[in-house]
Amino acid sequence: MNQVELAREWSSVVRSASERMVRRMTGEYHEDEWGFDEEFAEAAFPVSEFLYRVWWRVHTTGITNVPGHGRALLVANHSGNIFAFDGMMIVTAIQKEHPLPRWARPLILDWTLAQPGVSYLLRRTGGVAANPANLTRLLEQDHLAMVFPEGAKGFGKPFSERYRLQRFGRGGFVEVALETGTPIIPVAVVGAEEIYPKLGEIGGLARLAGVPYFPLTPTFPWLGPLGLLPLPSRWRIEFLEPIDLSGYGPGASQDRSLVFDLSEQVRETIQEGLYRGLVERGPAFL
Repeated sequence: MNQVELAREWSSVVRSASERMVRRMTGEYHEDEWGFDEEFAEAAFPVSEFLYRVWWRVHTTGITNVPGHGRALLVANHSGNIFAFDGMMIVTAIQKEHPLPRWARPLILDWTLAQPGVSYLLRRTGGVAANPANLTRLLEQDHLAMVFPEGAKGFGKPFSERYRLQRFGRGGFVEVALETGTPIIPVAVVGAEEIYPKLGEIGGLARLAGVPYFPLTPTFPWLGPLGLLPLPSRWRIEFLEPIDLSGYGPGASQDRSLVFDLSEQVRETIQEGLYRGLVERGPAFL
């Protein structure tokens, strides 16, 4: 596909999706307690599908490790700087590749939901405010939830530290998984680290936008708004073997040593998946 054809397809996809989403916003619709509107998400899906299929040429493996029904917790590395395209591509992979597609529900940090317009889109397409109570309710209702334990540290690291996992904090996601008897599915995402190679930070712009970081990249701010276009790196997403927690008894979440060990197990599993994915992907832009 040449550049003209690519631009035409992208324009058509955006126009069609925008028209459908506007119709949804002006009519009656159903949403759940967190604001998820499945028909709105379906209307927006062609945009993410285009990015998945054409722009980033995502290759997904291990999709059958994701259950087609029932509760499960996806735990992934976080990257891509302030625009969390990694979560979008994980959701898209499950919708496109799974024999029983379902919507994953990403847990979103408060500062992201505070952005005008962004909050509306994220909630309508499945995003939920990140806190233990919301995660517990999602899993108790047998949803497929998704967390990024690195938080802002993950997408804010410099390009020189790409694909090196940051600490997972105190392991709150493990506590909730233990309390609800939920299997944890580690997810390794390769590709998002190259879409906005972070060479430095623009502190003033970050404060103005109300975000933890605003990256200085090879294209931004030098190319103006065009510099915000993510680079077309090749992606690889691997859904790794589930970690079954059903064998732990009541009160296991109170065992700090167990929680730490399980958190580190998940972290090490994802890190190994990242190293393997980098080798199997090869060059980022070829």
